[in-house]
Amino acid sequence: MRLSQYFLPVLKENPKEAQIASHRLMLRAGMIQQSSAGIYSWLPLGLRVLNRIEQIVREEQDRAGALEIKMATIQAAELWQESGRYDDYGLEMLRIKDRHDRDMLYGPTNEEVVTDIARTHLRSYKNLPLNLYHIQWKFRDEVRPRFGVMRGREFLMKDAYSFDIDKESARHAYNRMFVAYLKTFARMGLTAIPMVADTGPIGGDMSHEFIILADTGESGVFFDKKWLDTDMVTDIDYSDDLQPVVDSFTSIYAKTDEKHDPDNCDIAPSDLLERRGIEVGHIFYFGTKYSEAMSATVQGADGKPTELHMGSYGIGVSRLVGGIIEASHDEDGIIWPESVAPFDVAVINLKPGDEAADSLCEALYEKGMAAGRDMLLDDSNDSPGAKMKTISLIGVPWQIIVGPRGLKNDLVEVKHRASGKTVEMSPDAALQLIETSGAISID
Repeated sequence: MRLSQYFLPVLKENPKEAQIASHRLMLRAGMIQQSSAGIYSWLPLGLRVLNRIEQIVREEQDRAGALEIKMATIQAAELWQESGRYDDYGLEMLRIKDRHDRDMLYGPTNEEVVTDIARTHLRSYKNLPLNLYHIQWKFRDEVRPRFGVMRGREFLMKDAYSFDIDKESARHAYNRMFVAYLKTFARMGLTAIPMVADTGPIGGDMSHEFIILADTGESGVFFDKKWLDTDMVTDIDYSDDLQPVVDSFTSIYAKTDEKHDPDNCDIAPSDLLERRGIEVGHIFYFGTKYSEAMSATVQGADGKPTELHMGSYGIGVSRLVGGIIEASHDEDGIIWPESVAPFDVAVINLKPGDEAADSLCEALYEKGMAAGRDMLLDDSNDSPGAKMKTISLIGVPWQIIVGPRGLKNDLVEVKHRASGKTVEMSPDAALQLIETSGAISID
């Protein structure tokens, strides 16, 4: 992508309405624009990040055996009345009527709709297990939307729903999603700590929320420092028996401040850390709550009708964009993990119009694209200082800087955004670097 042809409405000053880093930086980097309170339009840069996060979520759901569908955003009130939850959400639920005066709603969640799908199509225990997921926009009418995409009214969610014949089988499905979440967040460069959670209006008797660490997090968390070992989840596979894996993780101390009891914590003070955290995922097992209320049964092995055992598994996809920024930024702007960055490499031409500079930047840009890198070429006429500030603000992980001083010595600068490390090298070495398969490194 050439910056001269790109829509990137960056702001020089901090927006007054932004109270936290992610909101401030997303507005400044031209990622979003507020449409109304708690509702945002996603501009090109923001959408690129959102799509990359969504793809990682999708890949791990697929690998865990879930099947993607797409459920409706507008739902019939009758389904919610049937489950008994129509009044549970109160004013957070956006209720509407269609032209025939039928009660409808903009879905805040999808348990009822997916249960209706299951009871319509599942007939026998032989159709199980089944896990269906979708990635869909939702709406909850928050009374005080704030903090940008972190607590908005409209948001993008991944919801998965498992169906099993009994609690033992349902626990297996729960474990697969538990592991899928650990792997999903690790791929985004995040330390996501699972903590026992209340089930709330979703229902059920088993639940974990996944919390990433950030100084501006909404919750206080206490955890064993073992959780800071970033290699903990790299070797997990979706094997047949994941219970020992889940047990090994849940045995490592981690609790929210609401559940932490200093008198019953056996972690040595030197190993117990206290931080702030942001919830980015939540998983539930709620048994037959919805299948019983909505008569979702299959024929069991004994020939008798058996109510489905269900679980639900949510990830805040749009919330993750803000969460990652909260966990990874500095005074200059965003520091994207490479897996979710909008671009892999930025080529910055500090002397546009100069034949040698233009030619070299074009070669770096074109060959990087040919090698499969997502490239950004800053061919704008902005000042060198403005160019450097913009690229640091939007958080491109790797920068190749072509300037007049380097050109005289047949050198370019290669800068790593996260570490701040800068190395001079020949243009040929820079080309070789970006053409190399796998992760870029200047170590």
